[in-house]
Amino acid sequence: MTAGNQGNQTIQPGEMFLGGAIDPVSGKRIQRDIIYDSRNLTTHSIIVGMTGSGKTGLGIVMLEEALSSGIPCLILDPKGDMGNLLLNFPSFSPRDFLPWIDEAEAKSRATSTDQLAVQISESWRSGLAEWGIGPDRMQKLADSASCTIYTPGSVSGVPINVVGSLVAPRLDWSDSSQAEIGRDEIEGLVSSFLVLARIDADPISSPEHILLANIIEKAWSEGRDLDLGSLISQVRHPPMRKLGVFEIDSFYPQKERDRLAIRLNGLIASPSFAAWMAGPPLDIERMLYSSRGQPQASIIYLAHLSEAERQFVVTLILSRLITWMRRQSGTPDLRALVYMDEVFGFAPPTAEPPSKKQILTILKQGRAYGVGMVLSTQNPVDLDYKAMSNAGTWMIGRLQTERDKARILEGIESVSGQTDMKLFDRLISNLGKRQFVLQSAKAKEPVIFTSRWSMSYLAGPLDRNQIERLTRDHPLRSISISSSSAGAGAAYGTAASTSFKIASAAASQETLRQEGGMEMTRRSSGGFPPASGEISRDESQVAPRVDPSTAVYYLDPSAPWASQVRSMPGGKRLQAGLIARVHLKYDDNKAAVDHTEEWEAIFFPLSKRFDPKSAINVDYDDRDLTSRPPDRAIYLLAKADLDKASYFKEAKSALQDHLVRSRSISILRNPALDLYSRVGESRNDFERRCFQAAEDKADIEMAKLKDKHESSINRIKSQLNNADRRVRELNTDTRQRQQEELLHGAGDLLSGLLGGRRRSLSLGGAASRRSMTIRTQERLRSAEEKKEEKERELEELEDKLAEEISLISDRWKVAADQIEEIKIPLEKADVDVEEMSVLWIPVG
Repeated sequence: MTAGNQGNQTIQPGEMFLGGAIDPVSGKRIQRDIIYDSRNLTTHSIIVGMTGSGKTGLGIVMLEEALSSGIPCLILDPKGDMGNLLLNFPSFSPRDFLPWIDEAEAKSRATSTDQLAVQISESWRSGLAEWGIGPDRMQKLADSASCTIYTPGSVSGVPINVVGSLVAPRLDWSDSSQAEIGRDEIEGLVSSFLVLARIDADPISSPEHILLANIIEKAWSEGRDLDLGSLISQVRHPPMRKLGVFEIDSFYPQKERDRLAIRLNGLIASPSFAAWMAGPPLDIERMLYSSRGQPQASIIYLAHLSEAERQFVVTLILSRLITWMRRQSGTPDLRALVYMDEVFGFAPPTAEPPSKKQILTILKQGRAYGVGMVLSTQNPVDLDYKAMSNAGTWMIGRLQTERDKARILEGIESVSGQTDMKLFDRLISNLGKRQFVLQSAKAKEPVIFTSRWSMSYLAGPLDRNQIERLTRDHPLRSISISSSSAGAGAAYGTAASTSFKIASAAASQETLRQEGGMEMTRRSSGGFPPASGEISRDESQVAPRVDPSTAVYYLDPSAPWASQVRSMPGGKRLQAGLIARVHLKYDDNKAAVDHTEEWEAIFFPLSKRFDPKSAINVDYDDRDLTSRPPDRAIYLLAKADLDKASYFKEAKSALQDHLVRSRSISILRNPALDLYSRVGESRNDFERRCFQAAEDKADIEMAKLKDKHESSINRIKSQLNNADRRVRELNTDTRQRQQEELLHGAGDLLSGLLGGRRRSLSLGGAASRRSMTIRTQERLRSAEEKKEEKERELEELEDKLAEEISLISDRWKVAADQIEEIKIPLEKADVDVEEMSVLWIPVG
């Protein structure tokens, strides 16, 4: 937030000239402009003020500034005031103002409407001049962006086909984050439809909501658009067998589904519902930007709608906006502004209307994508606390009650705890008309300001006649009223490429007899049978004749493989296919293979000559087929001669030949081990089996080798043991003789000292003992050498054995790795076509 001298400000892109500052003491305007950075609105804003406080005028000013900066705006207008944005008259000609002058006001002023137009024109010129705004700035606003007033459920303005939301968004459902985006949009879509049908349903626990959400998700995840007709039809015959772990008839019985279908059908059967399906489709990108990329203001006029209808529209639009938002890249700038002129009833603190979740989602996530939201209300106590706490900018005007003021102070304190609440209380209490306290999360203290004069003439709430006058020449409106919805799509630019299969507003009423004797009225649309006059030459209302020996079935919409054949749940136009069940037998005596398989496929679409290569493999059971055709079915005449038995005989033979040529099973073989894998056995399992077999064979060969060398090893070990024992004996003998020699030597020395002839005898004995010791030592060395020789022999023999064992092991390891794949083919006698039947599939 910046300030500048009055009237001399050069407004830069992204800046919003909101008004002028007010001296809090004197209450008078001072020479200081309030320039607000639009990027602050990515943290959203709340405008609060009692009736007559000027909050609508402030909202108009904010939108003028946003559009002047090239920021597109989506405006939800429950009261009808926002259409005043189109009352921009740069020439200030009284003739421009005249159609919008209130005759009652002219009478109350005792003047004519012409004179009042002159007065107001001059008042508007001088009022804007005081703020430094002239015709050039007003013309810039007019040139910056176009404004369109959409009137859902009415052709008074530009009607909008809100039911077009049943068109599948372009999402990658295999991506969990994108799937979540789609599910959030589905939740909002279903919730809004049920609100419009006066059905109170919870997304988590209500079977109505869960069923509809699952039907839509199944279609969208398969890339299929829906229309109301097919949706209602699928309520009666859901395209799934289970919801959660329960069978569909246990979770939501047929009678209850019929009641829901009747309720929804009554909604679209009403003549007034035609207006909901008129106009261009709901496309957020085209509502924010023109086909040339110019930003736009799209005003959703809601004043003519009931509360339930407003919930329906707001929830639908915001849920689609969230989907668009989440597909944008991140940005710190304000990419788009969502403005809601009166949020009362859409995000209350206690109730949970479907619109509340969408509003809170934008407030929590919008900042990351550059989407800001401005909520305006005169009843702050009726706004959810979570919404208040997510607003970074507050603009508070005069309040009606102390309770309202307390609620506001509580909300601001929770957002910016450092604010002086006593000061804030005083500022709010002393506000005048068109005066507001501006509190921003990025500002240190609040500022009082008065909003500037709006460039748009504030004529008050517009009625439908005035809306019609404003939009009379709008190209979208003229196309919507005079042309089909395809033409309206063309007016949207790229929206023309999207096909909307929605029931026409002028569709005729038809009565559908249902199961159990009930009847329901509905409109002809996509997924509904056309009138008899619309049958083409290649169609029939009577089932074509089929060879009597051939069974005929109809595809159950809940068949899990229905999407593989592009079946349209609820469709009435049927196209023929063939469904086959075949038993295949694979046998090979050498490989000990005796294996049977059941092969199932559908052949669709059928050509004149049966083509077995057109098979679509499916896993079907009896629950996927029904013998009862859908009500009022239309049959596309088949090119194939289904009435001839020869066609099916040739088809079976061709299928047998095709399967013999194209089908086989693969198994693994180890020729070295003469082993074959079992059917279905994995390569890893077979490798482990081969390794174990090779180990077993290696063990047998190693055992034989060990037996062969065992006697030699045992003989050498025995000789080694003997040599070792001899060495130990000689070691003992040698130590004893050395001790004896030592003892006798000491005695001889003593005798020699004593003298006598004993000295010569002693010397002779010592020599003899010495000689014996030497001989013993020689025998010991000889024994040790013999022991070492035997040890070497044993080591050499063991090394040789180990080497031979290693060679055996390596050889069998190589054998275990010698695995190759072989194929076991079919013979014609092994192919038994058990069943070949005609299957009628809904395709439109």
